[in-house]
Amino acid sequence: TTKTMTSLSALVLVDRGELDLDAPVSRYWPEFASNGKQDVLVKQVMSHTSGVSAWDPPVVMEDLYDWDKSTAILAAQAPWWEPGSASGYHMMNHGHLVGEVVRRVSGRPLGQFFAEEIAGPLRADFHIGLDPAHDARVAPVIAPPPLGFDFAAMDQDSPAYKSFISPPCDDEKATVRHANSEPWRRADIGAANGHGNARAVARIQAVVANGGTVDGVQLLSPPTIDRIFEVQSDGIDLVLGIPLTWGIGYALPRPDTFPYLPDDGRVCFWGGWGGSMIIIDVDRRMTIAYMMNQLAPGIIGGPSATALITAAYAAV
Repeated sequence: TTKTMTSLSALVLVDRGELDLDAPVSRYWPEFASNGKQDVLVKQVMSHTSGVSAWDPPVVMEDLYDWDKSTAILAAQAPWWEPGSASGYHMMNHGHLVGEVVRRVSGRPLGQFFAEEIAGPLRADFHIGLDPAHDARVAPVIAPPPLGFDFAAMDQDSPAYKSFISPPCDDEKATVRHANSEPWRRADIGAANGHGNARAVARIQAVVANGGTVDGVQLLSPPTIDRIFEVQSDGIDLVLGIPLTWGIGYALPRPDTFPYLPDDGRVCFWGGWGGSMIIIDVDRRMTIAYMMNQLAPGIIGGPSATALITAAYAAV
């Protein structure tokens, strides 16, 4: 769910005229042009279609805590598929890719920009990079059952395999140990380490559902919100192996993968490992957020989120 906060941060800069979604990433981050990435667009890193879905050569989780090192590796590597031709979920590096663009444009690290420009003005209790003062408030996450992927049978040259091993995400208990560690909490990992609750998530993403303004705080304009719904890819995701439709910064509903979402009106969403979900319904001016610390099986959504979302729509 942290990815929706990272995407919103970039969209705030878009709305201010400081960031162009249709420009190459290298306009803002020149080093990113290396190895055939000179034409990768900002909207492609936001929509998981950049061809850079993880780190190459492979990294370990601790490398993600070192911003300069991890972004330098991303800048130097080649894409794994033709950018823009398909999506491949940027599972752990979405925040480093989009966040480095935010940093180059704003002059501030992603977590700081988010705190000062979004969470602070909205008085929302969500953090990318957690201050030690909040440690006692954290509910440690509890490991889910295994994902069920047969990593040994995967094509080791595929984006899926290379994404799940860089950093290694095939051992749920090991990943949870990282997620509950102090270095993880302090780091700027805009793909994964947001700390908050459902109320905060719904309040922040209500900006998108309510024309760009919540309680007098305006962060977006309707034309910028409209851009979220421009389809960037529609097909089998090369990393997750399921059908996904991506707009800019958010996924869009499709009945074969997310049957509990409405097929009418403008809806965008995304979720987190273990079952968290944020649904943003622009036409109904509604947000639905579900967060938990007991992680459910799978990567996107889970039985609790599905039941709650279904009930919410039945009540509308």
